[in-house]
Amino acid sequence: MNDHTLRNRYTFGLGTVGRDMLYSLVSMYLIFYLTDVLRLSDTIMLWITGVFVAARVFDALNDPVMGTIVDNTRSKWGKFKPWILIGALGSAMFTVLLFTDFGFQDRGYVVVFALVYILWGLAFTANDISYWSMLPAMSSDQTERERIAAFSKICANIGLFAVVVGIVPLTQALERATGSMKTAFFMLALSISALMVLGQLVTLWGVKIPPRPGVFEPTTLKGMFRAIWKNDQLLYTGISMALFMIGYITTTSFGLYFFKYAFRNEDMYALFALVLGLSQLSALLVFPLFSKRFSRKNLYTGATILVFAGYTLFLFSPMNMIFIGTAGVLLFVGQAFIQLLMLVFLADTIEYGHWKLGKRSESISFSLQPLINKMGGAIGSGILGITLVLSGINSAPTPDDVTETGLLMMKFSMMVLPLIFIVAGYLLYLKKYKIDKELYTTILADLQEREGTGEQ
Repeated sequence: MNDHTLRNRYTFGLGTVGRDMLYSLVSMYLIFYLTDVLRLSDTIMLWITGVFVAARVFDALNDPVMGTIVDNTRSKWGKFKPWILIGALGSAMFTVLLFTDFGFQDRGYVVVFALVYILWGLAFTANDISYWSMLPAMSSDQTERERIAAFSKICANIGLFAVVVGIVPLTQALERATGSMKTAFFMLALSISALMVLGQLVTLWGVKIPPRPGVFEPTTLKGMFRAIWKNDQLLYTGISMALFMIGYITTTSFGLYFFKYAFRNEDMYALFALVLGLSQLSALLVFPLFSKRFSRKNLYTGATILVFAGYTLFLFSPMNMIFIGTAGVLLFVGQAFIQLLMLVFLADTIEYGHWKLGKRSESISFSLQPLINKMGGAIGSGILGITLVLSGINSAPTPDDVTETGLLMMKFSMMVLPLIFIVAGYLLYLKKYKIDKELYTTILADLQEREGTGEQ
């Protein structure tokens, strides 16, 4: 273990606490802010839903281009850190603007919202790709990568669940203090944006990337497409991740609506989120112990079984916190394992691509992660927005005005559709992913031999 190993592991992970707080606020609660705080009409919400889908698809398609830009960057701070800083500052600024009430109405609001949301996406992309691209650059050892990934996911989930648990009590407390729920969300967005920037400064200060032998070769657009399309394991991992993220994001996006309109007590959402957060963090803490005893394939299979059991119990549970809480624990423990496995699968495709194609493309390869998250978010937002309108939830003055049919529609979109996506991703992995421990060891040995002979 070199001098930078522990420093890298902890300063890299700590940097994602604020990042995931910010991303969770925007991805999970921006629509709630629009529907239940600004109270936008059905017509405007359909326009906004279109903006969400179009902007995320557009932004996702730009991710490989951003990855190419990062891979081609050369500065005295390296290729990752300049874009981490630029993206962090931009993301913070545009997040505050997204939760600012400019007083515009109808289509004027749609235009302003679309512009700010697109700029937010571009800024977060710059940060996200450069940030996660550092993971494979810090170490090529699979065990150390799992440790870095596990700690970073623990920190990410602390950030995520800090927002999920705190969103209701914090906004209610700020509303009482300021007299306005709009102001409450604005102040929360401002605070979280500041925490993101501070956390990213910790990463920028702490992480040291070891030098890598070889001559720098700029990546062309043709090389970008080759790095993605010719790396079959990267593609299969990306599609599996996309199917999982569609399911995961769709389910979590419905959480607050479920407790407000189906459970009829949104204050219980914070308790539910706290239980799930502790469950998911516990799963990430014990993951290294399980990875020593079981193969990644067996871990993925076990996690998928937990997710299936969780969704099934959730769908048929009575409105009782014991049943719903148990379902949530099963669901989120399984999802925690899958998220971490997907991250290390993706990291291992870096060496596979280098081995197969003769060029190492960290940022281009890791650009698939935000691309996948955004495509998942686009589809999840589309499902959420359309369901809220068709079920009557968006136009309902009170939870009592939502019909049983509307609630059933919400449950189907929240539980059945996501389960189908997640199981499909698992089946694709079983059929197509082949980078096991033996193959990865062979890849590393071949790459080291090439470096010794001066080959690519």
